[in-house]
Amino acid sequence: MLSWNATSQTVIDSTRIRLTKPVAKLIVKDLIIGDGLKLEVKTLNQLLEETNNQLSTTNKLVTNLETQVNNYQKIIDKKDLQLGTSSELSDNLKKQLKKEQRTKKLYKLGSTIGAAAVLLLLVQ
Repeated sequence: MLSWNATSQTVIDSTRIRLTKPVAKLIVKDLIIGDGLKLEVKTLNQLLEETNNQLSTTNKLVTNLETQVNNYQKIIDKKDLQLGTSSELSDNLKKQLKKEQRTKKLYKLGSTIGAAAVLLLLVQ
């Protein structure tokens, strides 16, 4: 048969404390609830630690991606600057080419007029 008598573990002397059946039931019930709550706290702390680890990893990934975006933006800015410089050089070269073509036409016209003048002088 089960006895509901219990002794206190913190009592230094050897006297026994007798508990009534309803009080003993309440104490056992509280102990079981306390053990369950300890387990729940332990589980929640583990879950919190795992969540914090995931958050840390996510923050590292976000920082890495932001760094990549910044690097790509710098590359795009440099390429835009290169494109602008290339476009300016192309425009300058086109202008110089047109200028050289005009000069070439003038030399041809001048040479033709000079040759015609020499022929006229030789014919006379």
